[in-house]
Amino acid sequence: MRSKIIHLVLGLILVVLLSVCTIKALASDDGYKQCENTVKKWASSSVDHKVQEDKHSLRDLLFFLHVPRTGGRTYFHCFLKKLYSNSQECPRSYDKLRFDPRKANCRLLSTHDDYSMMSKLPKEKTSVVTILRNPIDRVFSTYEFSVEVAARFLIHPNLSSVAKMAQRARRKTSAVSTLDIWPWKYLVPWMREDLFARRDARKLRGQSHLVTNDSYDMEDVLMPLHEYINDPIARDIVHNGATFQIVGLTNNSYFGEAHEVRHCVLKYHSLGDLVLEVAKRKLDNMLYVGLTENHKESATMFANIVGSQVISQHTISSSGSDVAELIVSVQSLGIYYSIPIVKYIVTHLIEFLSTAEKRSLLSSTNSDLTGQSNSTHETLKNVSSTGEDELTVGKLMEAYESCIANLRNSQAERRVNSLKRISPANFTKEARRQVSKILIEEIESLNSLDMKLYTYAQHIFTKQQTHVLHNMVSAEIQTNTQSTSAYPIFNNPPSWKLSISVTALLLVLFIFLFVNSRRRTSKVKL
Repeated sequence: MRSKIIHLVLGLILVVLLSVCTIKALASDDGYKQCENTVKKWASSSVDHKVQEDKHSLRDLLFFLHVPRTGGRTYFHCFLKKLYSNSQECPRSYDKLRFDPRKANCRLLSTHDDYSMMSKLPKEKTSVVTILRNPIDRVFSTYEFSVEVAARFLIHPNLSSVAKMAQRARRKTSAVSTLDIWPWKYLVPWMREDLFARRDARKLRGQSHLVTNDSYDMEDVLMPLHEYINDPIARDIVHNGATFQIVGLTNNSYFGEAHEVRHCVLKYHSLGDLVLEVAKRKLDNMLYVGLTENHKESATMFANIVGSQVISQHTISSSGSDVAELIVSVQSLGIYYSIPIVKYIVTHLIEFLSTAEKRSLLSSTNSDLTGQSNSTHETLKNVSSTGEDELTVGKLMEAYESCIANLRNSQAERRVNSLKRISPANFTKEARRQVSKILIEEIESLNSLDMKLYTYAQHIFTKQQTHVLHNMVSAEIQTNTQSTSAYPIFNNPPSWKLSISVTALLLVLFIFLFVNSRRRTSKVKL
């Protein structure tokens, strides 16, 4: 009897356990299905099914989507700051949108914001560029930079002193610090608290001198790399960070559904493939995708793809003002040709004049203009003009090489000063090579989406190289073709009537300038 009761009880326990397992399995299945629907819905609304036909053309606004630790700061200071003036740069958003994109006249936005920023920008007028880096190296660099910046605060006796200093600094200046910028506003305070805690623990133990051969595993001084990569903060912000940033799913996103989608992907890794496909399509439609590891080639390509078009925009803007002024000048003389004809002639005439000749021509015609054209000149006077030392792709690359040398020296000096506070830690290429293969493989596994996206970016990079080479060859052929005639404007005249009009207009312009010159000479004699 007793045996039967025991068997009955055991049977009931088994039934209960099976029921619990079944309920959990069903709940888990429901959770997966819900997440799958959420991610699929987001992906279908986010993916760009078609590659834009004009993706190679620079639009009005350039959005530099700066993935952290890819060398973007170098591009900003050594390329973009030389291509765009301060007035053309949009206020960087950091933690919130600091400008109204509907009203802003800015031409460059460089920020750590993710792709969700595009929801705030005029998409049809915006070109996007970015740089990707080998994910393993990017994780190393993110860890090292977090430690480097956090170590600067070790000059303080405790965290309370740090807080007081930060409050005073905010009252004195409105300048933006590293702690205002995503993702460092999360990663640096986390690492800073850890450094202070470990320093306090060493003091309690009376430990002053440390000897170690592994800078990435110094638990008495700083958080070991293996601990860092497995922390929930790193899993949320660092791992697969490039993929999440390019699709607009970081914890800094403007998309309302970003948190839920990211949570689902982190929980059910198989859903990551949907996010990866969206990221690939985003890269496909970007004006430029660089690779940190291919530094020299990437820089040259950036200068040819982006730099050349920015320079052309400035040149066209400048030439546009010259053309506009000459058109006004010609019409003010009572020469009533139609606007298209006048613009056609004047535009090509300017091509044959040196900068000095252009200024002389404009000066001569402007001196006899009536008051009716003053408003036009007032509108155009603020347009930038190309000078004798106008920027070219070649000069841009020369300036870039000089700039990066200075920037690297200052960065190296700052790093040395920071790491002195956590000696003997010293992050070098040699130290990285000492990290175990098992840990490297774990980093690779944790960044599986970024690894696949980086491989895809390498294919895009190769296509870009082919495109740039094709453009250079085409430009050379066009130059050789144009050089066969001293006057390209007349290679294919629109019609015999226009030819007569051109001749007449040029003759009138010549007579006007000649008379003007004689008039000034007479005044001097008098």
